[in-house]
Amino acid sequence: MPSDPSAYTLVASDAGYRLDLSVQELRKNLQSNNDAVKLETLRAIIVSTLNGEPHASLLMPIIQYVLPSKNKQLKKMLHFYWEVCPKLDAEGKLKQEMILVCNAIRNDLQHPNEYIRGSTLRFLQKIPEAELLEPLIPTIRQNLEHRHSYVRKNAVLAILTIYQRHEQLISDAPEVIEEFLASENDATCKRNAFMMLVQTAPERAVAYLSGVSAQVGAMDELMQLAVIELVRKVAKHDNPERAEYVEIISELLASPSHAVKYEAAITLAGLAHNVPSVKAVASALIDLTVQESDNNVKLIVLDRLDALRMRHEHVLDPLVTDLLRVLSSPDMDVRKKVLGMVLEMLSVRSVEEVILLLKKELAKTGLPAQDNNAEYRRLVIQTLHACAVRFSEVAGDVMHELMNFLGDANNPSAVEVIAFVREVVERFPNLRDDLLSKLIRTFPEFRSGKVYRGALWIVGDYCMTPASVSDAMQQIRKVIGEIPMLAAEERLHAESDPATGASEDAPAVPKPSTTTRVRADGTYATETALTADADKAPVRNLSKPPLRSLILFGDFYTASVLAATLVKLVLRFAQLSSDEAAKNALRAEAMLIMTSVIRVGHSRYVATQIDEDSEERVMTCLKILGQSALSHDEAIEAADVFLRDTRDAYAQLLQHERTKAAAEGESEQKRIATQPHEQLRFRQLGAAGGAEDDIDYEAELSRATGMVKTAKDDFISKLQRVVQLTGFSDPVYAEAYVEVHQFDILLDVLVVNQTDETLQNLSIELATLGDLKVVERPSTYTLAPFSYQSIKATIKVSSTETGVIFGNIVYEGAAGAGTNGAGEARYVVLNDIHVDIMDYISPSYVSETEFRSMWTGFEWENKVNVKTNISDVREYLEHIMKSTNMACLTPEASLAGECGFLSANLSAGSLFGEDALANVSIERLDDGTIQGHVRIRSKTQGIALSLGDKITLVQKAAA
Repeated sequence: MPSDPSAYTLVASDAGYRLDLSVQELRKNLQSNNDAVKLETLRAIIVSTLNGEPHASLLMPIIQYVLPSKNKQLKKMLHFYWEVCPKLDAEGKLKQEMILVCNAIRNDLQHPNEYIRGSTLRFLQKIPEAELLEPLIPTIRQNLEHRHSYVRKNAVLAILTIYQRHEQLISDAPEVIEEFLASENDATCKRNAFMMLVQTAPERAVAYLSGVSAQVGAMDELMQLAVIELVRKVAKHDNPERAEYVEIISELLASPSHAVKYEAAITLAGLAHNVPSVKAVASALIDLTVQESDNNVKLIVLDRLDALRMRHEHVLDPLVTDLLRVLSSPDMDVRKKVLGMVLEMLSVRSVEEVILLLKKELAKTGLPAQDNNAEYRRLVIQTLHACAVRFSEVAGDVMHELMNFLGDANNPSAVEVIAFVREVVERFPNLRDDLLSKLIRTFPEFRSGKVYRGALWIVGDYCMTPASVSDAMQQIRKVIGEIPMLAAEERLHAESDPATGASEDAPAVPKPSTTTRVRADGTYATETALTADADKAPVRNLSKPPLRSLILFGDFYTASVLAATLVKLVLRFAQLSSDEAAKNALRAEAMLIMTSVIRVGHSRYVATQIDEDSEERVMTCLKILGQSALSHDEAIEAADVFLRDTRDAYAQLLQHERTKAAAEGESEQKRIATQPHEQLRFRQLGAAGGAEDDIDYEAELSRATGMVKTAKDDFISKLQRVVQLTGFSDPVYAEAYVEVHQFDILLDVLVVNQTDETLQNLSIELATLGDLKVVERPSTYTLAPFSYQSIKATIKVSSTETGVIFGNIVYEGAAGAGTNGAGEARYVVLNDIHVDIMDYISPSYVSETEFRSMWTGFEWENKVNVKTNISDVREYLEHIMKSTNMACLTPEASLAGECGFLSANLSAGSLFGEDALANVSIERLDDGTIQGHVRIRSKTQGIALSLGDKITLVQKAAA
């Protein structure tokens, strides 16, 4: 039998040497007096041997001309050659020439240079032939007593390898190594010897550890890791010394080495399950996360800590304040992970201290020290809001702290805060008056139109006393300024210099910062925030009221919300107060403000004219307050809509979210781990020696086979993924099974010879379009008449984009087959294989804020017009979601009902970290057809175009 052709060392195949030399040329180069020529020739012979050309006739010239050389590079290359060269003859016996090689190896093992000795010992670890190793055993034993540690540590490893492969050659190896370990002083040599005892004679390693257990804390890092590995192996099952092992591992938790601390913590978590041990493990992991500088290591340790937390519920809750120390890391992924774990570990006892620490972190975000302060501020604000919602006793304190950021120049943070205030005001009625009072007082500090809209809605729906209504109207007067606005602006401009259009004493207006936002229904809206120019006139910039400035700069959507709020305040004050004069005065003032908004919206003093929707909404509110054009019943219905329905709708939305979260948590708790009638396995009834095995075969088998079979694993699904590449009448028939493995595509091509002649040098030549790359060229084959061959090819995928694989089959006919005989190539062109983008896309869920942010920031948009025979809008939406693997972000409550219109947001993510967003806006016409469009946005062009093509294709398929 031939020797094992596998090699343990790879030699670079593109080093510039020639592989096309004949045997005679190689032999001549080996006889050269130049060591460099010998080195390159020997390297070429090694690569040729690995490629399937062993050059057996060159074995003796190499022994004769290269082996006697004293060049260290040649000696090292010879070790590589002895790995791969054929050392056995046709009968499976060691070749006679190898006796000379064995003698040379023995001389190297006795060489005065310690590097040559150690290198030779490392080489012997890669030799599997017992006949070659047997004469070298005494010399290897002698190297255990060498003066240099490099030789001794490699001698230990050589003995370990030989003992594992051929125990009969050195049967007393454990005893020898045990004696060596007792007298050795070098840390690396002791570690290698101890590891050999762990693998070959664990009982001897346990005996050694029992004698030095008091010294484990002072050992070298490598030795401590070896001790941990031994404990993990022998203390896995019931062991009388388990308590001693737990004590040893607990001592290693204080090791200065991060690797030792991590391994000790993971090992102790599997050994001890009592509360003190679990807390000690968690504390060690937290300290390791704080001390480690690598963010990837931090995330790995946090994952381990999170798994420990889930396995021991509420045991780690007291350590939540220690975990907050990890927030000192500047990496956002680490911070997100930590804050997510903090919310899970939060309890009534620790919430106040956590809130205090989070407030300090929130204060740090105001310092211009880091680039991601804005994102971190939003993250801390979201965490504080979650704390306030879960624990009502701290909600007031938290929301008062968060409301200080309503006037923040960072618009997203302020918008999130006003949304949190709205939720807390609805959920906790006992905090409502206090929060409303502070919200009304902070009206002049707002700088964003969206913040004003949220605040006005809260004031309009939750001001339930005449005093709060009066306070709200007073603050609205302050932020709206002098009314009527048109007359005030005309007077201001009349007082200015007609030539310049501005007076030196005229107050300067804050500069607007206008951005385009997308609403929940997919439509666009302009959002304006005021920014003061501190360099020119910071005092005069603040002289114009902020809400008035927003209206003058064209934010009439906020003006329409103001009109609705005024209607709510007037109607509620009319219900609460009996003072007719005060009610009429408040109604007249509100109507004057709305009239002023409409008039100034059509004047030349605004940046943009008022839009039709906003004007219609303001006019409707004006008519409701006037009640001249409305009947008594209509007025009552309008009052119900403003005072009750809007608030009830928001309450239902919050209730739907809570119900959904509770259902998800309940379904997770009720998940059945073991199904009925499932086979039970009792490991206690296994073989007697099974407990000593360190491999959990059931777990390994589960990982290898998978516990859940997907649709792709069944036979019918595989048949559906078979693509026919050639016709049935072609000389060579081919079909391919396309299997997608994340970043690779495996093509299993079945090739059938349909002729009565032998086809030689048959191969498949493949090419690709798109971000696809053929990893390796398929081999050539010879096909007998009417036989078949399976040819595999691997395609590498680098992005989510529709790709095409094409090519042809090349082969030669048999010798003597006429004009088309051997040597003349024939071709069969293959059909194209289109790579489905759906194999790389999966549903993803993002919040409404994240969706809008990504929608605004993505550069590429693809608009697909709807053309289908589906007559139901919900059916069309579900068809698109199923065909594109996208998740619907619009709540089910928003899609309920039959109105003929539908607008929904979709989201998906790819294996390459790309996000794809879509907005479906459709309506059903009177004739039953659906019209509209689907807008797709992504950061890259490829995924937007590919998804658009997919939607167009499935529409045609459904039509």
